[in-house]
Amino acid sequence: MAERLTVTQLNTRVRSILSESHAVNDVWVIGEISNLKFYQSGHYYFTLKDEGSQISSVLFKGSRGRIDFEPADNMKVSAFGHVDLYVANGKYQFIVETMTPSGIGDLFLEYEKLRKKLEAEGLFDSSRKRKLPVYPKVIGVVTSESGAVIHDIVTTSGRLFPADILLAPAQVQGEGAAESIIRGIEVLNREKVDVIIVGRGGGSIEDLWAFNEEKVARAISSSQAPVISAVGHESDFTIADFVADVRAPTPTGAAELALRDKREVIRQVDGFGIRMGRALYHICEAMRYRLELADSKLAVGRQYERLSMLEIRVGQLSEKADAALRSSVLGMRSRFNSVDSKISPAAAQRTVTSLKDRLSFLSERMKLAILRRLKDAGSKMDAIDQRSSALNPRSVLDRGYSYVTDSEGHALTSARSLSSGSMVSISFRDGGAEAEIKKVNYDERRH
Repeated sequence: MAERLTVTQLNTRVRSILSESHAVNDVWVIGEISNLKFYQSGHYYFTLKDEGSQISSVLFKGSRGRIDFEPADNMKVSAFGHVDLYVANGKYQFIVETMTPSGIGDLFLEYEKLRKKLEAEGLFDSSRKRKLPVYPKVIGVVTSESGAVIHDIVTTSGRLFPADILLAPAQVQGEGAAESIIRGIEVLNREKVDVIIVGRGGGSIEDLWAFNEEKVARAISSSQAPVISAVGHESDFTIADFVADVRAPTPTGAAELALRDKREVIRQVDGFGIRMGRALYHICEAMRYRLELADSKLAVGRQYERLSMLEIRVGQLSEKADAALRSSVLGMRSRFNSVDSKISPAAAQRTVTSLKDRLSFLSERMKLAILRRLKDAGSKMDAIDQRSSALNPRSVLDRGYSYVTDSEGHALTSARSLSSGSMVSISFRDGGAEAEIKKVNYDERRH
């Protein structure tokens, strides 16, 4: 009858077999370090791999002093140790007791060769990288439909500034991954998306290798829409990161780069509103100053002052005319008296008659001149009086109109400045009234 064992008993028996087998103890294993992790405990956990297989490995803190270099991803090493099985999870691993470097990994050499080639072609130049749209409407995503990347991007979009997310499902690891990623980029470009995010979660260099292939790099470079690369963790760098328009440390970071924070947009809009309000206030103040200046020049009191000045001027001209007339008469009388004593009565009579006629003529001309000046002055006074009456706001009230002001005395010219319950003052020709607005009607044609 077959032996019946518990899982723990089975794993313990396997471990015992492995520990007693010389085939897997005290052996040198040549491989390439991948997915290296260092913990605060001082232990190193990593994968040793070659072209055909891989094995989980660990270098414990106690063995660290036996090596004189710092392990790193993509480093080829010769590791000495033994195979052990961890009974709790049934996972076997290679326990490294010491190791020596033996060169750079083949994948890393291929990576460096392609990176230098594309850099020489200018695919990494900052001058060819495009700016991301400020407010993208549609964001395309090339990634696995079952991974956490698309979930992180959708969640971040809802938190920041909601946008339409268009997923082009792609294989992001293994054989055929590069072709799948390229198809996703081409499909999203045909859909005219505003920006494309190409990404996946972290992993070893083998896991991320599709994003290090030349054809993927050239597909990103020729994309019509700007591309954000979000491959692996922040410490991982792929060829796609270098050729993309923007590199994000994580998929969440890619969404944060593509979308603005709606709270920031609201603050910016509020700032614009404050600036516009201040500008409008300054414009209104400048217009108010100009209006008050014009009003002071057209005020009724100022026009009456001008009429008074004109009246004084007319009086002065009249006095000057009278004085000139009296001076002429007195001069002529003096000359007449002087001549009268020297000429004969007959000649004197003729001269007197001639002078009387001349005096009458001059007197008539003087009177006509004075009357004409007075008439002109009166016409000017009438014109000024008519203009003053027209500019006087009270004259409008005499024709049945009234004007309305708010509680601060500002004239109200639009129904849109009123609301139900507002208190207003109404001025009539012979007095005023206080009123409360019950209802406001707008004329939409005058909006």
